[in-house]
Amino acid sequence: MAGSQAPAEVIAVRPLTRHIEFAEAVELQRIVWGFDDLELLPVRLFVTAVKVGGQALGAYDGDRMVGFCLAIPAIGAGGSVYLHSHMLGVLGEYRNAGVGRMLKLAQRDDALARGIDLIEWTFDPLELKNAYFNIERLGAIVRRYVLNQYGSTTSPLHGGLPTDRCVAEWWLRSARVEAAIAGKPVDHSKTAAQIAVPADIGAIKRSEPRRAREIQKRISEQFLSYFAKNLAVIGFERSGSKDGHAESRYLLGPCA
Repeated sequence: MAGSQAPAEVIAVRPLTRHIEFAEAVELQRIVWGFDDLELLPVRLFVTAVKVGGQALGAYDGDRMVGFCLAIPAIGAGGSVYLHSHMLGVLGEYRNAGVGRMLKLAQRDDALARGIDLIEWTFDPLELKNAYFNIERLGAIVRRYVLNQYGSTTSPLHGGLPTDRCVAEWWLRSARVEAAIAGKPVDHSKTAAQIAVPADIGAIKRSEPRRAREIQKRISEQFLSYFAKNLAVIGFERSGSKDGHAESRYLLGPCA
């Protein structure tokens, strides 16, 4: 399938507005996550999200939808309005074509045009490629960790583990985000603590579920402890070696 991947310049991102397009996004959920029907976000949710100020965007290679994202409006402390990006999925053969980045940048452009400064979403801290993308490529920070947010799911991607999630905060007008999306390195100079995750955690989830759960429990305790001390995830280092073991590391420090 990899040979069918299109270069990023031929992929177009556009708003989803029709029921037939929403149905395509529902089918992509089935393909990307392998959810049972009960756990699919239905067409009516896409319809409602768009009508009440959310976002539904699709990435297309010609007439074929190869990725989508869905965001819903949210209200924060003091009545501030932001967007919660609930789901973003890309077909496997297109995941190295920059489609996810195109969708996120389109989300940002739309939000800024409407005067919205913040988009949040959750991600699995054991999905290290996503962590790097969110923190280093987009400039998001993390200050919250939620235990088993969605309960058990039918997706093979979740490996039967509790759905622990980091909450990414994407402050769209910040200098950090501006630098990250321009391709400049994220500032790690204020790093005060690290959380290490085995670089092969994906393989561990598949072959050693009990060990994967132990790793998940360890890092959840670390995240919660550091966040209680008002530290935030401000960087992410991809795998380096320690004592002969390859690890990736979340970098934590103070964040205004």
